[in-house]
Amino acid sequence: MSNARILYVCQEITPYLPETDMSGLCRTLSQCMQERGYEIRTFMPRYGLINERRNQLHEVIRLSGMNLIIDDNDHQLIIKVASIPSARVQIYFIDNEDYFHRKAIVSDDNGFFEDNDERAIFFARGVLETVKKLRWTPDIVHVHGWFSSIVPIYLRNTFADDPVFKKVKIIVSLYNDAFPGSLDPNFKAKIAGEGVPMKKLELLTDPTYQNLMRYVLSYADGVILETETPDPVLMEYLSQNGKPVLAYQQDKSSSAYLDNYQEFYNKIQAHE
Repeated sequence: MSNARILYVCQEITPYLPETDMSGLCRTLSQCMQERGYEIRTFMPRYGLINERRNQLHEVIRLSGMNLIIDDNDHQLIIKVASIPSARVQIYFIDNEDYFHRKAIVSDDNGFFEDNDERAIFFARGVLETVKKLRWTPDIVHVHGWFSSIVPIYLRNTFADDPVFKKVKIIVSLYNDAFPGSLDPNFKAKIAGEGVPMKKLELLTDPTYQNLMRYVLSYADGVILETETPDPVLMEYLSQNGKPVLAYQQDKSSSAYLDNYQEFYNKIQAHE
């Protein structure tokens, strides 16, 4: 199934941000699967600490200009794009002055940003609206990091009947990326305002990392463990519901390392 279309939605990608397990994997998967014949699109937020000139980001005028309403406020969606020269991979960036011009990712010296819930909502909505504008129908959506986790919620609710996403399979990668405390107490109401029925959101009454990810995993067709020590509450949830899981791979230098991702994609896509 190497002609399948994969949408990667990433919290971070190197070289635009320092290399971590997540940022490195997102870059590697995008390049590798493209080289193996998959058609890919890859998105990340355009955080303010990304140097646009050095990384040669430029705005895509035909995709920009839409206003997204988050909690009754308009926020302009700007789409930028750049290519990783050595990988020949194109990256789309979701940008907005209100949410992404600060020089940090999700926290600074003053702590976790209070509006991270709205930033994640805007990012998810921006990715899916842009994919629609591209008139590109993914077969698989693979999300990385809690900041990308709103995407599966929208895919199975707000965009559930959209022809572009109706048959898509969702894969969630789990990392050690828990945030402290809870998101904004009004997070559930904001999600409901985006077209998700309130009755489905009971778990998000207290939007902790564990509650958010348990809710997101309920929409996943497959889960990949990207850490040796995943959250035990999430592992207990996975053991109870029997979702397909790709175990954590110790040897990332092995030739089979990326083969296992490809086989997992094929397995999830073939599963009815």
